[in-house]
Parts: sequence; structure tokens; C-alpha cells
Amino acid sequence: MADQQQSTEQTSTTPAPPGAGGGLQKSLKLVFVYTVATGSIFTFVSYWDSVFFSYCGAGTFLAFALMTLAILPVALVYSEISPLFKTAGGELIYNTVGFNKHVGFLASWLIMAAWISVPPAVVMAIATYISKLFGLNLSFGTTVLIGVVILVLVFIMSLQDIQFLVKAQATCLFANIATTLITAVLLLTCGHWSISNLAGMFSFSSIDSTWAIPGWIIGMALLITPYFGFETVPQMVEEGDFPIANTKKAICGSVITCGVIYTIFFFCVAGLAPAEELLAGDSANGFMTINAMENMLGWRFWPVVYGLISILMGMTASILGFWMSTVRMLYSMGKKNFLPEVFTKVNKHQQPILPNIFLLGVSLTFILLQNAGSFMNDFFNLMSFGCACAYALTMVSAVRIRHKHPQWYENNKNVVRGGDALRILAMVIMIAIAFFCTLGQGIGSWISFGVYLGIGVLIWAWMVLVRWKQSTVTIETPDGEQTF
Repeated sequence: MADQQQSTEQTSTTPAPPGAGGGLQKSLKLVFVYTVATGSIFTFVSYWDSVFFSYCGAGTFLAFALMTLAILPVALVYSEISPLFKTAGGELIYNTVGFNKHVGFLASWLIMAAWISVPPAVVMAIATYISKLFGLNLSFGTTVLIGVVILVLVFIMSLQDIQFLVKAQATCLFANIATTLITAVLLLTCGHWSISNLAGMFSFSSIDSTWAIPGWIIGMALLITPYFGFETVPQMVEEGDFPIANTKKAICGSVITCGVIYTIFFFCVAGLAPAEELLAGDSANGFMTINAMENMLGWRFWPVVYGLISILMGMTASILGFWMSTVRMLYSMGKKNFLPEVFTKVNKHQQPILPNIFLLGVSLTFILLQNAGSFMNDFFNLMSFGCACAYALTMVSAVRIRHKHPQWYENNKNVVRGGDALRILAMVIMIAIAFFCTLGQGIGSWISFGVYLGIGVLIWAWMVLVRWKQSTVTIETPDGEQTF
């Protein structure tokens, strides 16, 4: 029993020294794991605000508050199962142990649909803001070129020491949080704010009612997108130098932090004017709050400060968070024989080489595909659906793991209160959100999703027909390594 407790308290085996070709470097403090998750979640506030308000109008702040409550049970279940496994992998591990390697592959592919979409989308948002700020009226081709340059810079950064990455991300994150909260206070006290602008908060939504389900409810379900990111914590545990049970602080802390800020900020924004006025003209295409400060309040200095910090620094924090997580998921897939072993090779800074190159290639492809039509936009729209499906599968696996391996939970400090009732509640919430998300998608989104799944099917089929016939999937569990 003592050995088992020691196993659950440790975070990872000692890596080889730098440059020795070993695994990931075990050096992360808990605060940086928290900032990786929070920085991943807390983005798009000053760019996607137009999307959020088009979904839920003046009631956007309430939709965020409700979504925070809906996500917390899922975060608590993640907090329960994360300490059981001390290597990177998250959904890959949980669903392989809970079901089998095929469901594990599917869940990891679904969650990466969300993660992989972020870097190309974010760099295009940054490039668009640069064009707006300086009045450059850049052509789409030039905007794409700027996005490509930013991606290459992120790629170079991602090959550096993990301490450099997490400290850079933490700096960007806290600057973004401070500026966003200051902006909220300035809006609330500007003299233009009125509670009357919140009237009819449930009556406005750009999404049509479907099957008697109000568009506002469907819009709220789509707001899961600004919350995904807390699941990046299990991708970082292999590099953590803290008791693994403390991952709960990072997982739940990131959700609560972002949920509270979202709710406060959009409450302050909603009181400036009715949603229809806030979304009028070019504001429907993004930067709604910045445009409102400039056009409604006549401000010139603060919108620039807010935009530079929230967009340039906030979005950089998000890129780094999801980039690091995607790289570590691909690395874990190589380690556990879901991908060729070459995905596990690291450089002198203990950073995976091929996963970084692979992610750069995919991100560049997505940016260039925008020239061919709406593929990237359609793919980006399904982030919420892929994320919700991955969460739902993981909740089912959590129930199965608890019943298949009850001994693993004897020394688990993070066992959820309510037991299976809370786990099943979290599963039902995610299934419902995934269903509502399907109602907000167009045919282009489904085609894009089909293309993405098709790539995954090809990789999976190669593993089934070739790779797995020669070697097995291996997962490190509290009972030692097990094959699947």
C-alpha cells in the first residue's frame, strides 16, 4: 500500500540529462502548469467577443457563468483521474484504460482537433489586428504571410527550454488578465453604462431555434470553445516537480479563473449598448469591444493599450499553451505506440522534434487552405464539437476506470464527491453540449470534420493493420506497465 501511495504522489521518472536523448525534462512548478492551462483558455476575449455576443447577446455574461458551472464537474473528474497516471497523454491514456486503444486513439484525435486549430486561427487574428491597428488594409495574401512568419517564430520558441516557454507564457497571461480587468472597470464607470441595456438578454441570438431549442441555448453550448484548455494539465504532468495530486489546483483553478473573468468582463461590456448596436457595422467581424470604446466612448489611447496586450500577448499565451500540449500528446502517442517511435526523439532542450515539425506543417497547411475556400473557418467552427465529444468519452472512461480498478482510488485525495452521480452528470452535460453544438454547424463544417477524421482513420488503419500486429500499446498505470 505504501508503494502504491508513493506511486500516486510521484510525477514522473527521472529523465536523462539534457542532450542525452532522454524524455521530457522534469522541472515545472505547479504555478506554470496552472498558467499553461489558464493561458490556453483565456484568449479571444477581445477578438471573438463579436462571436460571443452574436450567440447570446447581452446575456453573454450569464451564458459564461452557466458554462463555468457546467464545465466544473468535468474539471473535477479530470482532477480525479489525472493523478492516477504520471505520463503525458491525457485523453489517450484515460480512454485506452477505460475502453481500449481504439477509443483512446479516437479521443486523442478529437481533442487535438481543437488544439491544432488554435495556432493558425490565432496568428491570423493577430495579423488581422495589426492591419486594423495601423490602418494598413493588408491583402489576404499579406495577412497570411504575416501569419506564417508568426507560426515559424512560435515553432522556434517551442524548441527552446521548457522554462523559457512557460515563463514567457505566464508573462503574457498575467498582463492580459490585468488589462482585461482594468478595461472592465473602466467600462463600468465610464458614465455611458446602463443596466437597461441588459433587458431582453435571452431574446437576442444570431442562431435560429432548432427543434424548439432556443438559439440562445445553442449559442451557450458553443461557448464551450473559450473553456477548453484545462485538459492541457495532464499533458504537462510528466514535466512537473510537484506532488501529482496537486494537479487539481491547476485544472479547477484555470476554469474558475477564466470563468470569473469572462463573466465580469462581458457584464461590463453588455451595459454599453444593446447587442444590436454593439454588433453594428464592422464590429460583427471582430474586435467589438475595441470598436465600442473607439466609436461609442470616443477613446483613443486605452483601446490601443488593451488591444496590444490582450490580442498580441493574450493570444501568444494561448498559442504557446496549445502548441506545447499538442506536441506532448503526439510525443505520448509515440511513446505508447500509437505513432512511430520517431515522434519521441527530443533535442538538447528535451523538446520533441518531429511533433513540433508536424504541428508547424499542419498549421501552415490550414493557413494556406484558407485561400482555397472556407475550409479553415469550417474546421475551426467544429472545435467545440470535437472538444465536447472528447470530454464525454473521457467521462464514460472515468466511470469504467473507477469500477475496474477501485484499488487505484484508495489513496487518491481528489476522488469526486458524489461518486458516479457526479461522473455521470459530467458525462450527460458533455453529451448535451456536443448535441447542441451539432445544431450550430453548417455543411462546410461537417465536410471539414470528415476530412480531419478521414486522416485519423488512415493513421488508425495503418496502426491496426501494420504497427499493432508487430508491437502492443503500453500504458504506465498505478499497477505498473500494462499492454492493450
